[in-house]
Amino acid sequence: MDTVTTKNSGEKIWGGGNEPMGASYGKLMMWFFIVSDALTFSGFLAAYGFSRFKFIETWPLADEVFTHVPFMHGNPQPMLYVAFMTFILIFSSVTMVLAVDAGHQLNKNKVTIYLFLTIVGGLIFVGSQAWEWKNFIKGEYGAVETKGGSLLQFVDKEGKRVALDEFAATLPVEREQLTRNKGDWFLDEAALPTYTVAEVQEGFKSHPDLLVRTETINANKQKTILSREESLSRLSDATLVVEGANLTRNEYGSKLFADFFFFITGFHGFHVFSGVVINIIIFFNVLLGTYEKRKSYEMVEKVGLYWHFVDLVWVFVFTVFYLV
Repeated sequence: MDTVTTKNSGEKIWGGGNEPMGASYGKLMMWFFIVSDALTFSGFLAAYGFSRFKFIETWPLADEVFTHVPFMHGNPQPMLYVAFMTFILIFSSVTMVLAVDAGHQLNKNKVTIYLFLTIVGGLIFVGSQAWEWKNFIKGEYGAVETKGGSLLQFVDKEGKRVALDEFAATLPVEREQLTRNKGDWFLDEAALPTYTVAEVQEGFKSHPDLLVRTETINANKQKTILSREESLSRLSDATLVVEGANLTRNEYGSKLFADFFFFITGFHGFHVFSGVVINIIIFFNVLLGTYEKRKSYEMVEKVGLYWHFVDLVWVFVFTVFYLV
């Protein structure tokens, strides 16, 4: 039986230099990882798409959720800061390309500069995502949840959102948070909301210019606003005040929206953070001249593949979460 051997002439296995398509073992393994990770993200985004299609009538409107811009509190700018984040990440992909190209030319100085700019771009993106999470978790307006699990928001007669602290009354009611040593089955209760349901109901009654807006999207692709009489009737069924978002419920609409937002953007953010850490390690190796001694900057090229993949995934996440 014939066996595969290495010829004495120095020719490697299969006569291909043991490098399929000219790719080294390290780059080939990076491509395997990218393909497997791409399938993982595809599964997450597909699950998001199916869930959104199923609950399309109550899905939050991105233009009303992602409106915060640093130093512009009270002046909603839908999608502006998310667009800035996207630009920064894509720009960092450009600097990574330039770093890889400089590595091919064995130009240490240019690799150092472009890799440093890539790291800065990644840090800005991760920091911006953390800031966006903070605002998403904290919330801005608040809402109430009814017995049936429906979410009710508050608007004025012009349809502009109104925050709970703008109208909620203050009642002399003592509240105590459920803790493990006091509650049934030793369960902890979530942090108490700023206002009770009674305070929201009482404040709403004393402000006749307020209306209730449901989470249901009408034919005009806007949330349905009820009449004053309908608003009072629906508000009487309120059982819980909701402020911000968590894995249990959120003030923006369908509960699944927050679950997917935290999981998918968090998973992507972890990838970006990991890429930044790897880039920092390689950056110091470049400064120490490690790759210059090897006469090869292949490590920069390999991490570049990973960085471009992370950028490409964000394009899909950005499209699915923020644009569609």
